[in-house]
Amino acid sequence: MTKIACIQMASGPKVDPNLQTCRRLIADAVAKGARMAVLPEHFAHMGVNQADKLDVMESLGQGPIQKFLADTARSEGIWLVGGAIPLKTKDPKHCRSSVLVYDEKGELRGRYDKMHMFDVSLPNGEERYQESDFIEAGDDVVVVDTPMGKLGLSVCYDIRFPEIFRRQIEQGMEILAVPSAFTAITGRAHWLPLLQARAIENQCYVLASGQGGYHMNGRETYGHSMIIDPWGAVLGCLPTGSGHVMADVDLAKLRATRERFPALKHRRFGLAGKLQK
Repeated sequence: MTKIACIQMASGPKVDPNLQTCRRLIADAVAKGARMAVLPEHFAHMGVNQADKLDVMESLGQGPIQKFLADTARSEGIWLVGGAIPLKTKDPKHCRSSVLVYDEKGELRGRYDKMHMFDVSLPNGEERYQESDFIEAGDDVVVVDTPMGKLGLSVCYDIRFPEIFRRQIEQGMEILAVPSAFTAITGRAHWLPLLQARAIENQCYVLASGQGGYHMNGRETYGHSMIIDPWGAVLGCLPTGSGHVMADVDLAKLRATRERFPALKHRRFGLAGKLQK
């Protein structure tokens, strides 16, 4: 078994204070036995306007946010999932929203670019989001080999699109990281059932690390960072405030669940949507 922590915070528009909070929360999780930590979406920067992310975007392999992730992973001796940060594209008016995974030596071991853009108007009629105005969608499904298991990567709104995770299962995914910044409205309605559904249907652990609180842009995020096991049981949850939630990830338990209840082997449709015989 391996202890994994999901970090929760309420990020603001200044990078340095956010990174200081991250460092403190990661160190606390490591002191309590965590070998991997998952940071929430926008952990380093939650701008006042959606375009503000372009002011802090970095080239891959360069910049203070990536240096922080590598240095912290190395100094704490932990696998660190930094989800997600703005990385440059060929278009200076758009970035990629990228999850970067570092090993305990501070080496970059994986990158995933958010595939689904949160272009929605919420039922309250007051909140509207158009991520595609400033974020370029990714197009690759990613699973990273780690000592804790095969780690599938996603970001927030991706959780509503189960076909991603079926593709990850084909790549051996055992643990799913979901760094997020769910709104309070969508979180209250959908956060728990979506996460449990992904855990149950894929018989995997789900590591859901969220923003949780009020932000300077007037936005309220839902929090409720949690870890869910392959049977859908919530192993721990932090409803509000900054901190972390931690639980043991047991691959023997996961494999036993898949062996005794072999739903993944009973699938009738392949990735192309064709009936399997």
